[in-house]
Amino acid sequence: MAEKRIYYGGQALIEGVMIRGPKTMAAACRRPDGTIIVKAESLGGVYSGRVRRIPIVRGVIVLWETLALGVRALMWSSAVALGEEERQEHGRAMWVVSLSTFVIVGGIFFAGPLLLADFLDDLLHDHTLVLIVEGVIRLAVIIAYVGLIGFLADVRRVYEYHGAEHKSIHALEAGDPLTPEFVQRHPTAHVRCGTSFLLTVVVVSVIVFAAVGHPDLWLRVLSRIVLIPVIAAIAYELIRLGGAFEQNPITRILMWPNLALQAITTKPPDNEQVEVALRALREVIEAEEPADSPVLSRFREETAAGS
Repeated sequence: MAEKRIYYGGQALIEGVMIRGPKTMAAACRRPDGTIIVKAESLGGVYSGRVRRIPIVRGVIVLWETLALGVRALMWSSAVALGEEERQEHGRAMWVVSLSTFVIVGGIFFAGPLLLADFLDDLLHDHTLVLIVEGVIRLAVIIAYVGLIGFLADVRRVYEYHGAEHKSIHALEAGDPLTPEFVQRHPTAHVRCGTSFLLTVVVVSVIVFAAVGHPDLWLRVLSRIVLIPVIAAIAYELIRLGGAFEQNPITRILMWPNLALQAITTKPPDNEQVEVALRALREVIEAEEPADSPVLSRFREETAAGS
């Protein structure tokens, strides 16, 4: 029987990387003194239960994960960067930040483009064309936002850690040695990236909003926010499908715009940043892989050889 493949994903942090497996999450950050600190935790409940394996439903869960787990990891990494790693995380504050992020994203990236496109409604006299314009505006806002903040030195560092995360996952999936030398040979773009998810969301949103029709403006604004989980769920399934058939020539052509967009949000990392990503990946692999897993055996051999 073929060995079941475990998919790993992650997120760039402030001077660090978070890697997530099916049941484990680990974040690694470099302290101001140059040492690396790792924080790992087991995930239960909605994050790893049976519900998370249900198509469409799991996309909504992943959306919440990105907010809840991602914000928590970012808050921890910011504390590490400031030399305050023992600072306690407050659950209520995390809920407020996560929900506020959801509302802001809904307002700026979904409802905002609708209001701009609505000015063209009387001029174009074509609802489908207006929806396409709305999608183009939404995409332009996203690209402009992630591009402009990338000029900030601190954000560029995060984009470099984003590249380190992708390179590490690529090396793992290719069966290459998980050392900086070999990891650096891989590209910074990855088909399952969250940036790819954003572009897919834009395309899916045009189709979903077309199904909503052309009700009163206030109902359209409300629909743009309420339907975010539905759009995210569909987009997630498309990303998973693309990842499963990423070697297919047709899939590679269809996914090319997603990979091209990652040129904005991923930058080439240095070896020290790759080391941080590998530390997080090691924690998750050791927790997730079976004891007789070739992946785990190979990683331990490489770690022993490099120590």
